[in-house]
Amino acid sequence: MTASSLPSGSSARRAVAIALLGAALAAQAPLALAQEQPQLNLQRAELTIGMHRIDAQVAATPQERQTGLMHRKEMPQHEGMLFVFEQPAQQCFWMKNTLLPLTAAFVDDDGTIVNLADMKPQTLDSHCSTKPVRYVLEMNQGWFAKKNIKAGAKLGGALFSRK
Repeated sequence: MTASSLPSGSSARRAVAIALLGAALAAQAPLALAQEQPQLNLQRAELTIGMHRIDAQVAATPQERQTGLMHRKEMPQHEGMLFVFEQPAQQCFWMKNTLLPLTAAFVDDDGTIVNLADMKPQTLDSHCSTKPVRYVLEMNQGWFAKKNIKAGAKLGGALFSRK
């Protein structure tokens, strides 16, 4: 469109504003769509606890941790997500855009579960570790209880054997 073909006055400004708004929305559409998709292709780690094996997706970057298990409609019982932080700190989780009821296990550097928290889907309630931790393992709600796993139990895996 050339300047000579633009309508004059306020209708021209309105046309330009609408065109700019449309372009801005179109540019953000792929980003918004990407944020509403579950992340299913993260690196995985095999964890153990007693005789039980867990296939855990590893959320290690800020973006991976922020998205977590959001938008997932289901998760196999033996799978979970392990959130890995750079250093121990009090970690707090919420369930915005998370469709599955989950239990978070807040885990010390040596793999010891510090505390567990059941979390309801699509809530902003904060669930925090009772002491600084570097790891949080989210599993389907009830998984730990069905296996009689409580605070003090110890996870095994390559991440926890490093010193």
